[in-house]
Amino acid sequence: MKPFERITNPREIRRRRHMNQQEFWSRIGVTQSGGSRYESGRTMPKPVRELLRLVHIEGIELAKAKGEDFEVVSYLKQANPRLYRSLRKEARGKNSRRK
Repeated sequence: MKPFERITNPREIRRRRHMNQQEFWSRIGVTQSGGSRYESGRTMPKPVRELLRLVHIEGIELAKAKGEDFEVVSYLKQANPRLYRSLRKEARGKNSRRK
């Protein structure tokens, strides 16, 4: 799966990671039954989609991320969108070279 890939099928992402629903969804704070509803086609809220992307596509462990990290990213995105896009593009390239 490519970094920053659009999330269209969470079930497929979960299956590619060889995880059951409980393992997969609990890592982002969603119950198994809630995750099952998203896998069945219910619209996933943007924050849940973003957490899914960060944890299961980007490989970021939420337990290691700190609130201040998110504050810095949010500030950079708002204060200097050009720099934010440039850094994001560079990070994408770096992540794809690692694989």
